Amino acid sequence: MELVRIVLLGEGMIEARADGALAYGGDVVNTAVYLARLGAKPVLLSALGTDADSDALAAAWRHEGIDVRRVLRDPVRRAGRYAVQLDDQGERRFTYDRDSSAARAFFTLPGAEAALAWAAHADLLYLSGITLAVCDAPGRARIGALAAAVRKRGGVVAFDPNHRPALWPSSEAAWAAIEALMPSVTIAMPSSEDHARLRGPAAPAAIAAAWLALGAEEVVVKLGAEGALAVRRGETARIAAPRVPVVDTTGAGDAFNAAYLHARLRRGATLEAALAAGAALAAEVVGWPGAIAPRPVGVVA
Repeated sequence: MELVRIVLLGEGMIEARADGALAYGGDVVNTAVYLARLGAKPVLLSALGTDADSDALAAAWRHEGIDVRRVLRDPVRRAGRYAVQLDDQGERRFTYDRDSSAARAFFTLPGAEAALAWAAHADLLYLSGITLAVCDAPGRARIGALAAAVRKRGGVVAFDPNHRPALWPSSEAAWAAIEALMPSVTIAMPSSEDHARLRGPAAPAAIAAAWLALGAEEVVVKLGAEGALAVRRGETARIAAPRVPVVDTTGAGDAFNAAYLHARLRRGATLEAALAAGAALAAEVVGWPGAIAPRPVGVVA
């Protein structure tokens, strides 16, 4: 598939890393960065403020090769922030300061209609459960309409549920929003942890079957240290995760998604080869603190 227009819709944030450094992240932005490092030309749909921190974020994303011309600016709001705390195994816990995040107001800003009309012609539209969570109900309806338009035109809609309980009033509310979106999703990319939070623990094959039943054509189940499973129309592949030292798991799933989608949609890779590409990049990312590993990680030679 020739991916000319790759659009990612979501929130970028300032990251207070576990080692005390300030950087940037946000699940959709993380995936955009790694797609760009793999040679794609991603376009970010989001919103920032007009303050110096927002300018710095936009400049950093542009430096990574992300097209930020459709990142809208809000004169009142600013970029959200999050902090990461790690346990002894490098697993992370997040705290957020995003009530005044400009991304929450994306659909009300001047330029939103033009950006959405342009994005409706995407070859690949990527979004996450956090994208849904930071929007109100009318915003989620707009996201659903955009996804439906992309899939109807033959584009691919990829969705990572990336469930953060703190962003939702309940798991039931999150699941209702996901169910409403899923008929427009082509590739679903849940982790077993996210599925357990949303629907209860299940075996990998059962998780894949559940997401296929919601309307996806292809499902990737990320299993953390146990590897990953992919299923599409009766074809199944599973791989083990590389055994590597873990410093920080922040952004690993987002990196996995980037490499998997790049392999599948730009290179025509098999499910197994795409899983291997995703696992390899994720294994590199967990060796560094923060969501964005330093170059040359994720760069194609």
